[in-house]
Amino acid sequence: MSKILLVAVIVVAVLLLMRGLRRRDPPADASPAAEAMVCCAHCDLHLPRAESITAGGRHFCCEQHRRDAGYRD
Repeated sequence: MSKILLVAVIVVAVLLLMRGLRRRDPPADASPAAEAMVCCAHCDLHLPRAESITAGGRHFCCEQHRRDAGYRD
């Protein structure tokens, strides 16, 4: 009888432990907000809008591509 009671206590303890660990995981939908992506008008590279260089309403990935497209400082 005591062996059955010991096994039952162990099973309950394992179930409670698993339930507690499952609560600590962050929710799957807690990812950071997606940033708008733009395409370089010269090489078609996709990059975040915040990292792009804008000239004449067009986006570029670097200063060299902006200059190659004919936009000067």
